[in-house]
Amino acid sequence: MKTYSEYLAGIFPGMKVQKISVNAGMSCPNRDGTIGTGGCSYCRVDSFTPSYCMEEPGVVAQIERGKAFFARKYPEMRYLAYFQSFTNTHGRSLAALEALYHEALACRDVVGLIVGTRPDTLPDDVVGLLSRLAADVPVFVEIGAESTFDETLRRVNRGHTWAQTADAVTRCAAAGLHCGLHLIAGLPGEDDAMVMENVRRACRLPIETLKLHQLQIIEGTPLHRAWLAGTADVEPYTLERYTALCRAILRIIPEDVVVERWLAQSPPQMVAAPKWGIKNYQFNNILK
Repeated sequence: MKTYSEYLAGIFPGMKVQKISVNAGMSCPNRDGTIGTGGCSYCRVDSFTPSYCMEEPGVVAQIERGKAFFARKYPEMRYLAYFQSFTNTHGRSLAALEALYHEALACRDVVGLIVGTRPDTLPDDVVGLLSRLAADVPVFVEIGAESTFDETLRRVNRGHTWAQTADAVTRCAAAGLHCGLHLIAGLPGEDDAMVMENVRRACRLPIETLKLHQLQIIEGTPLHRAWLAGTADVEPYTLERYTALCRAILRIIPEDVVVERWLAQSPPQMVAAPKWGIKNYQFNNILK
């Protein structure tokens, strides 16, 4: 199976590329009242957003801050503008989205675009916009599926269905976009067999990459409050159990699907459980 670095090398031959996260000030439809409020029960956005995205107000400033960090070590690095925080195809007009994406792509040494979003915020006109951009640079769409079970999605307040995910992936792939899915292992009510089924269903779709990580119980979230009250219906993974699960998953993933990462790595002071204290590359070594 290819590593994620090998996957990127195939798309950007002769280049070393690095993601730079961008916070474009978006929201999510299950936060802002479009379909609901409160957001996903496990989510606290500052647990996965780099600090420079919170400190710098504009897209260009964030990219330049990120470039300065990496350029000290790798002066020949090229960059992918990664619209990461919240839902990056939601709550703006098509013209406003286009302006944001073009602003990022106009930055020197930015050679591609990654858009993190939800399956229910990818109407045909947005997919069309991304497809037009992909005529000039590689465009990656990272879709948060989290689970393939509608009951789980309801319990964590996602606000979309698995059918919507399958439809969004199919349309994005047909439009020439590099499509990846995100899944979480250990959501309320899901056991290892269900996680394996999530992976099987995801890999039947025309995806190129898969992000899977363990559920983290982040302090201050609705899930954290339910966990403290004993009503969350979750059992945080031990490192040993999660390692065994990932080894089983490796045996069923097709060769043409690349696993981008296996671990969530939120700031330790925010994580109530599980507390493993290892990084993704260290976990990769454990899996070997």
